Amino acid sequence: MFNHINIVPRWIIFCLDLFVCGFSLCFAYFLKYNLNIEEINSAELSRNVLIFTVLNSFVFLSIKTYAGIIRYTSAQDSFRILFSVLISNGLFFIVNLILLSFGKEPYISNVILIINGLTGFLLLITYRIMVKYFFMYIKNFRMDKQRVIIYGAGEAGIAAKRTLDHDNKVNMLLTAFIDDDERKSGKAIDGIKIYHTRDFLSLVKQEKIEDLIIASQSIPSERKNRIVDICLENDVKVLTLPPVRSWINGQLSSKQLQNIKIEDLLEREPIEINNDIIGDQLKGRRVLVTGAAGSIGSEIVRQISQFLPQMIILNDQSETPLHELQLELQENNLNNNFHSFIGDVRDQCRMELLFQTFKPHYVYHAAAYKHVPLMEHNPGEAVRTNVMGTKVVSDLSVKYGVEKFVMISTDKAVNPTNVMGASKRIAEIYVQSLFNSFKYQEPAIYTNGLSHLNQDRSGVNTKFITTRFGNVLGSNGSVIPRFKAQIQKGGPITVTHPEITRYFMTIPEACRLVLEAGSMGEGGEIFIFDMGKSVKIVELAKKMIRLSGLVPHQDIAIEFSGLRPGEKLYEELLNDMENTMPTHHEKIMVAQVREYHFQTINEHIRELIKLSCEYKDRQVVVKMKEIVPEFKSNNSIYEELDNRIDTPVKTITNI
Repeated sequence: MFNHINIVPRWIIFCLDLFVCGFSLCFAYFLKYNLNIEEINSAELSRNVLIFTVLNSFVFLSIKTYAGIIRYTSAQDSFRILFSVLISNGLFFIVNLILLSFGKEPYISNVILIINGLTGFLLLITYRIMVKYFFMYIKNFRMDKQRVIIYGAGEAGIAAKRTLDHDNKVNMLLTAFIDDDERKSGKAIDGIKIYHTRDFLSLVKQEKIEDLIIASQSIPSERKNRIVDICLENDVKVLTLPPVRSWINGQLSSKQLQNIKIEDLLEREPIEINNDIIGDQLKGRRVLVTGAAGSIGSEIVRQISQFLPQMIILNDQSETPLHELQLELQENNLNNNFHSFIGDVRDQCRMELLFQTFKPHYVYHAAAYKHVPLMEHNPGEAVRTNVMGTKVVSDLSVKYGVEKFVMISTDKAVNPTNVMGASKRIAEIYVQSLFNSFKYQEPAIYTNGLSHLNQDRSGVNTKFITTRFGNVLGSNGSVIPRFKAQIQKGGPITVTHPEITRYFMTIPEACRLVLEAGSMGEGGEIFIFDMGKSVKIVELAKKMIRLSGLVPHQDIAIEFSGLRPGEKLYEELLNDMENTMPTHHEKIMVAQVREYHFQTINEHIRELIKLSCEYKDRQVVVKMKEIVPEFKSNNSIYEELDNRIDTPVKTITNI
């Protein structure tokens, strides 16, 4: 019943405040004269009450003390009331000083003014707090309320607590705060005690906690995972708050409470990169990003835009995603320093026009086909995009004097078991051998019309750099969105194999490392990233089900569909013949890989591209296995070809 009481009209609060002030002045007189009514001059009291009422009317109207909703009284309302009381009583002090300076009696004793100021402020605050706590009591009176703990006793935690207090639609009762700060342990906020994080499990059991709200954005990922695991083991639902920058008009709404996402638990400690070096290289430069509309390419664009380049050229063949990225940049990028260029990286003429028009200083090559099963059935297309497209863009980078070419590769290029991984490995070999041809001054043989490369290339300084990493969370085709969709449909979740594992990295994290590796690369390197621990996909599925408040194998079934064509149980970042060297960044290492003879590899790739353009898929795969002898097909129709390759491609070491 009380929850449906309408907000009281402001004029009633205004009149009530005036009545409280009048009562306060009368009470001050009684205290001044020791509660002896006979000593009080009734005419003087009546006159001063009238003067104070008129004066407070003007003060309250000016400061708007009546404007706040009483049931939501805050510290800001208290300051407003204090200010108004000081003004009204202070004016009388000034009048008294003026009268005393002319030898006249003051209107009101200064003692009465002091008592009136204290009691007036106390009464105005007290009745507001009483109303506030009355509504809070009524709201919390229901017996079916969910018992909640807030993790984080900082500003966000306090905001979450007050949001729960004020929103009648939230059926939650806050029982405690937990925090990692030892100094806060044992203290209280608004009567709610703060406990240390180590007491969380005992609190969950003693208080029969149903929900945990994570109100801190700076919790170490390992500790967050441990807390969430405790919650899942004890059927406690985990909610999170959005970052403060996402609050509506700076205020937290209960509607912004959301279930914790699996991406939040797979995140690792923030990666620190050297923004100064990256900024020095990119500021005022023209940067080309191929595959700019994809998940990786678009994030690279967002991060590059922070370094104030002269222009970012957004290249992609997909119209709609590129248009959406352009709209996003128009809303967020005040410099408007970008240009969308529709074009296929396989199209030599179109790419030539791009380089000729914009003459980029830096190229980030993210355009690629990446879906393993699709590429296993379409080897020709995989080669045309991943190999031929890379060759076209890298050749043009040399022709037009690009300073750095950064290629985005994948861990599936290591000991590849599928066409997609092998095509990316061949692309790696090409860009690395192209750079090495500068170093070893090899005579290049190009048959694609770039005759300028037959000349002395001592002046060419394009640095080719490759970055290699695993799966990224939230990317197009990632397993996590698929699992979410299957859970929403009621299951089942399909996992290919009970033992399959994968490395995961967030898109922003991967792109930060790409920029860092690009800035430190001197050419010819293949940088690999610290991917952390591999994750068992079936355990990932179970955790996602539990985070949705459901029980694996009861509410949502998990089925095993078998490995897909070309898929392997685990991914590697190095093959058996490679090792790593550290860099100044602990998350980035340099792979010590075999170096290939450029003239030889270029001829093989030319033959491979010719076969792919004729769509002779079987011959394409045979040629790929010849170029990459470690390419052993798995669960694929091409497995029978693995023992037919007798002559591996020459490397620098076996020439």
